[in-house]
Amino acid sequence: MMIRIDNRQKIIRLDRRRLHRRIHALGRLLDLTDREVSLVFTDDRGIQEINRDYLGRDHPTNVISFAIGEGEFTTVNPQLLGDIVISVERALHDARETDLPLEDEIDFLIIHGLLHLIGYDHEDVEDSEVRRMIRKEEELFKALNGYRLDIE
Repeated sequence: MMIRIDNRQKIIRLDRRRLHRRIHALGRLLDLTDREVSLVFTDDRGIQEINRDYLGRDHPTNVISFAIGEGEFTTVNPQLLGDIVISVERALHDARETDLPLEDEIDFLIIHGLLHLIGYDHEDVEDSEVRRMIRKEEELFKALNGYRLDIE
């Protein structure tokens, strides 16, 4: 999997090697090894601007995905999945609220963003689609962290 990381925040120091390893592992789990993804790490202000300008929502959020497979130019570069934008500031807040290590929260947000890029959704869809995405997030998080999977 080709990975591009753009760090636009100064809140924490990112371990790029760890991020590459985790994303490559997710690429193997999702059979996306021949695909390309871009990750942008920003702060709440940066993600709020993106959220407002592109989605019409004037507030910060933890992760936003932009799938290249949606829209007018889907055939220009079919290997390109799209962009995942993560607010490290929001991730740090959420990790503290749920008593999780920040690395786990960022892993989860990457998983969530990747699933959006390949067609999973949880907004304005049937409950079964929401549950499907949640199950896949849990499955990938467990596999990424070496947990034994008890999937039916």
